[in-house]
Order: sequence, then C-alpha cells, then structure tokens
Amino acid sequence: MIEDFIKNYLNHPKTYDEMFLNGDNYRNHYANFISNFSKESLENLNKKEELAKKLFMSQGITFTVYDSGEGIEKIFPFDIIPRIITSTEWSFIEKGIKQRLKALNLFLKDIYSNQFILKDQIVPINVIYSCPHFLREMHNVNVLHDIYIHIAGIDLIRDHDGTFYVLEDNLRTPSGVSYMLENREITKRLFPDLIPQCGVRSVTEYPAILYKNLMALSPRAISNPTIVLLSPGMYNSAYYEHTTLARLMGVELVEGRDLVVKNQKVFMKTTTGLQQVDVIYRRVDDDYLDPLVFNPNSVLGVAGLMGAYRKGNVAIVNAVGNGVADDKAVYTYVPDMIKYYLNEEPILKNVPTYQLSNQDELDYVFANINTMVIKKTNGSGGYGMLMGHAATEQETEEYKIEVLKDPRNFIAQPTISLSSAPCFINGKLAPRRIDLRPFALNGPDGISIVPGGLTRVALKEGSLVVNSSQGGGSKDTWVLTS
Repeated sequence: MIEDFIKNYLNHPKTYDEMFLNGDNYRNHYANFISNFSKESLENLNKKEELAKKLFMSQGITFTVYDSGEGIEKIFPFDIIPRIITSTEWSFIEKGIKQRLKALNLFLKDIYSNQFILKDQIVPINVIYSCPHFLREMHNVNVLHDIYIHIAGIDLIRDHDGTFYVLEDNLRTPSGVSYMLENREITKRLFPDLIPQCGVRSVTEYPAILYKNLMALSPRAISNPTIVLLSPGMYNSAYYEHTTLARLMGVELVEGRDLVVKNQKVFMKTTTGLQQVDVIYRRVDDDYLDPLVFNPNSVLGVAGLMGAYRKGNVAIVNAVGNGVADDKAVYTYVPDMIKYYLNEEPILKNVPTYQLSNQDELDYVFANINTMVIKKTNGSGGYGMLMGHAATEQETEEYKIEVLKDPRNFIAQPTISLSSAPCFINGKLAPRRIDLRPFALNGPDGISIVPGGLTRVALKEGSLVVNSSQGGGSKDTWVLTS
C-alpha cells in the first residue's frame, strides 16, 4: 500500500520535500510514521479523511471568507498526513524565535521612549514615522514588565536547500492557534496509537501557559484577577478561535459593549453589577480599541480604554502600537535590531527584501519582476500581492501603477520555492507547498513556545499561497522527542 504511494509520489523539482529525500527514499524521522501508516488501507484512509471533515463541521471549526461584501463561513481544510519536525530542527527554530522576539520587544520599548535606534541611524527615521501603525499615543506609556509582545506568530518557510527563513512577524493579534490545537485533537481521533508510538511532543499546554501569563500581568496584586477576551464579535473571521480560547482558559468572552470605563478603570457589566477588569486579551485592532483616541466611529472598542491603559489600571495583550514592529518595511531591519540590542548574530535568516521607496531597489525589482513577489507593507491574508511568475502582463503593468502611487507601501522579495510535504488528495499522496507558524508566549518568566505550530498548506496544485482565505488548508505539526 505505502509502496504504491511512494512510487507514484512526484517531488517538485528544486524543492525541499519534508518527507522524501528523492525517489523512493524518505527521511529518517518519518520512518516510524510510515511503518505505522503503511498498515492502513486506502478505504480506511478515505474514511478517516471524511471523518475529519465531519468533525470540523460538527465542532464549528470554521473561518470566514469575505468576498464581494458577503461573509461566507467555511470549514478549514485539513490534511490527514502530519508534518514532522525533528527535535534538532525544533531546537534551532526555538532559539531563533526567542532571539528575534527579545530584539523586537526591545525595539518597541525603544521606539516608544528614547528612540536610540533612530538616533544611531540603524533604522531610518522616515521608515518609522511613515508607518501607519506607529502610534504617537503610545509614547512614554509605561507597559507592565516592559512586555509589548505577549503573543507572537512567526511565519517560517524553507528554501530549496532546507534553510529556514522568517517570512513575516505577526505581533498584533496573531491568529491560528485554535487550529493548531484542534488539528492535534483530530489527529488523536484519526490515529489514536500513532502519536505515542512516534514520540510526538504535546501542544495542549498552550491555553494554560497563556492563562498563567495573563494572570501575572494583573496591575492589582490580588489572587484572582479578572481576565477577559475582547472580540469584535461573531462576524469576525477568527470568532471560532476567540470562543475556543476563552473556553479553554475559563475567561469571559466580551465585546466592546460589555465593558465600560469609570474613573480610568475598566469594568465589565454583569448581572450583579460592575466588575473591575484587570487584563484584556484583545482581538480587536488598534484603530478600533478606543473611539475617543483612534477611529471615532468604532463600535467595537471601549471609550476611555486608552486612558485606563496609560494610567496602568488595566493590562492589554498584545500591547497597543505593536504594528510598527511587524510592518513589512521594518521587517528588513530586524537582523540589524538583533545585532544592535543583543550584540548577537541572527539565528534565523530574513528573506532578502527590497524597499520600493528606494529608487535603485525599485528599478531593480521592476526589471526583474517575473522573479519577484510584491506585497503591501501592511497587507495580510494573502490579499493584494503580485506573484511575478504567475501574473499576466496586464496584471503586472496595473500593479506597477499602484506601486508608483506610494512606493513606501510596498516591498518585494524574490520568489522562494517553499518546501513541500505529502498531502492525501483524492486517494493519493501529492506534494503541496507549506509554511509554519509557531506560537510564542512571552510572560514575566520568559518566552515559551509550545513544540509545534500551525502548518499551512497551499492546497491548490502549483500554488505558493498558503492563506486560508486564498484556498489554503492546514495539517498537524509533530515535533519529535529527542
């Protein structure tokens, strides 16, 4: 059975495959999985795939695609073949992410206080001051424990030679952790014996670690602080995740209308009266948090929230203003931040990135546009990108016009041949491109990263775009014990 799968598996040329070395040879760390997986019949695998779809649907594991103004709820496609990472690879990833987050956190503290990195001309001042997510309202705000980035989702990819690169840093309201947790639960249902037999490390501690960190952030020295998860509401694309995390942590899920600010303190409306809130894990963007400070038309936030935050009466997770650190134009300077703040060489590499506000780099990118990916510096979800190798001449010319209107809003990167992994598609194993989003939690006791993450899959054949909104799916991520 498995021999047929392997024999008919067609590796992408010049692509690092996570399972297969070449031809019939698979990587050693997949041996245990393959020997167990080979006992499954094709009929049984088809049944397991169908069961996974039913479990996702019955548990409401969905996301929302916004198309033509309509919100269409879909189940998140799940591939039953796990992506496996060795303990050595994971140790490297873990060290690299911790180093990166330390530097980014120091950058945020610096940029909202003394701005030494600007004075020393490590990062150009115009790059920061032109960033729409650099919030002057955060200048000299005392952030508890100096932790700005409490939760991070760092997107990693592998090039054709297996080298890990950071594609982007998600430091505002990173999403996807609920899918990591549910993918593991589904895998346990589908292959109950495989996980212990293969020595796979657990990811289920994530909600407990997050809850412990949130408790430690309380401005009030009390044993049972009030923690809430602030959601934009049921029409948000990640609402399933908001409800899941609130349930797993045992905290209240609230919307802006459930909170009120009095005397620069935040209170939650309850049936027994107002209850003071100590920590807000917010999934509402900065612009909508406080209509008195940011967007005056927002009904998603809480009037006066920033006043309570500045006063130190409530902790907000992640900190307000983090967007300046994950702006794609600022991303270019993260290796320099690591050297500047930590006096260390970066462990994880950046993808080479061109700033289109620089005329020489703009000229180079336009001359080599067929080998480039151009992105908006503050875009997300795979929207608004130009994949040079796949775009028509007309699409390319139209995109160039958009870039020239405001080059600061765009960066370009060479097309990276993302690593592939086997997926079970139409009863066969077929390679599909993947990335990895590990989730890091930063608390007073340091940075914790659960061993795993969300492996996203470009399910469309030949596609390099893994975002769920663009037809991507996901698979369980196994980190092996040493």
